[in-house]
Parts: sequence; C-alpha cells; structure tokens
Amino acid sequence: MARTNLNGSRVLLTGASSGIGYQLARELARRGARLAVAARRVERLERLATEIGSQDRDAPTVIESDLSKPGAAGALASDAKAALDHVDVLINNAGGGVGGQIWHVGDRDEAREAFEVNYWSPLALIRALVPGMRERGRGAVVNVTSMAQVNSWPGFGAYAATKGALAVATETLRMELDDTGVHVMEAIPGPVDTAVQGETRLAPGVDRMLGRVPLGDAAECARAIVRGLERARTRVIYPRLAGLAYVLPMMARWDTRRLAARAMRDVDPAVREAIDGLVVRTGSMGDEIARQAREDWERQRGRA
Repeated sequence: MARTNLNGSRVLLTGASSGIGYQLARELARRGARLAVAARRVERLERLATEIGSQDRDAPTVIESDLSKPGAAGALASDAKAALDHVDVLINNAGGGVGGQIWHVGDRDEAREAFEVNYWSPLALIRALVPGMRERGRGAVVNVTSMAQVNSWPGFGAYAATKGALAVATETLRMELDDTGVHVMEAIPGPVDTAVQGETRLAPGVDRMLGRVPLGDAAECARAIVRGLERARTRVIYPRLAGLAYVLPMMARWDTRRLAARAMRDVDPAVREAIDGLVVRTGSMGDEIARQAREDWERQRGRA
C-alpha cells in the first residue's frame, strides 16, 4: 500500500471541535492538508479555523454536523465534496456514548444515538466517499475506535459495543479494499488526557483499570495517527503500552473482570443504589452530569 502524502490532500475530519480531533486538525494542517472539519459545536470549529488560518495555512472549511441524527452523515459528505471538490482522506473521529448497565440501557434512544455517532455515521460516510477514492485509485479511511473494544467496565458496555462494531467493520473494509489504492487504518486510543476522562471517572472503581497505563497526550496521539497514515500502517495504538491489552485480550479481560469485581464490592451501598438503573448520555453534548464532569476535568487541568 502506497504511503499517503498529506500535502495538498483533501481531508474530511469529524469530531474536530476538541480533544484528539482538534489536535488532528492542527497536525494535518501542518502537513499541508486542505481540511473540512465537522462537529456540533461550530463556534469551536471556527476558533480552530481562525487559529490555523493565522499561521499562513489554508483555513479549514467549517461544517456544522450532528452525527447522532440519521441522515446527517450523508449531508456532511455532500457538503464536504462541495467544499473540497472531492475527499482524499476520511477520518471518522467523532464520538459519543451512553453510560449505564447493559440490562437497563438496552435499546433505548441513548444507545441508538451512540451507535448512530460511533458506527452508522462512519459507515454512511464510507459509503458516500469510498467509491470516489476507488475510481481515482487512491485515498484513505481512518476510523478512530477505542481500547474499550478489548477492555470494557461496568456501565461502559453499550459504548464499548459501538467501538467494537466499528473495529470489526474497519478490519473487513481493509480486506475488501486491498489492491484498490485505498488505505484503511484503525486508530485505537487508550486513556488520553482529554475531557472524556472526566466523565469516565464517574464510574465507580474505574481508576483501577485506567491506572494500568499512564494518560497519553492528545497532541502526541494525533501525531501518532498522522504518522501512521503517512506510513500506510493498518493500525495505530496509543499510548503504546495499551497495545499489550490488544495483543493479549484474554489476559486483559481476565484482569479487568478481577478489578471490576473488587471495585464493585467496595462501592458504598448508597452509591450503588443511586447508579442502579441510571442511563447517561456522554460526550460534549451529553447529559448535564457528563458535561459538568468534562468541564471539571478541563478546569483541573488548566484548560477551561
């Protein structure tokens, strides 16, 4: 598979308003890519575009898009092609989720929205944009999944399922596009120092699992993903230490079950009663408890 030359490439990046996506946009711009950036928080995208444009680089095209809504991905693909003429590189980075016990979350609207953002919308963008890449004989798709596909935790099952589904689809897509000139890469972040860490830590005992790997840096994660794209790698895991769980999933899951059982035994009964049956939309546009946890995390890290 040929390496991707990002200088002059037309890139559609979703979830660019914060965290890894924000840093990806900055890194891609440094490489000379021509960007269309999409997210729900358009004011943040506009600040990003201003920042990049002030550095004597092409300012990204800003596209407001709520990928939790059916049909939004198709409209985004059309807007991106109108702005860029065509898309050479698609980076499915947007993410959202739902917290709650599997037996209670079930197929509720919150769970369906999480699948829309994390699975159906990436597939809709792939369907809309990959045919053009195949016709041109070049292009790339990067799907950002999560180490949650290997290591879940009580309350995270629905979210982990969305990322696991995208991981399997990515592996299959890579085989299907072999020898077409279209490169497919999976980016698998482990724990990275972004606002999501605030809401993640709402889950009792989860620090026991997260403490196994030091928090990674969002900018370094973005650099690792971009390097992987340039070098035609099939998979990038960051932080690298998190890769042990990917290589040895049975051991990782055994260890996580052991930690989770111990953590659940230590949960105060009042706390257990309070969270029993609780379902929370997570992410930057999630429920108030998740948004507040994200803001608190950023404030503690001096980024508010």
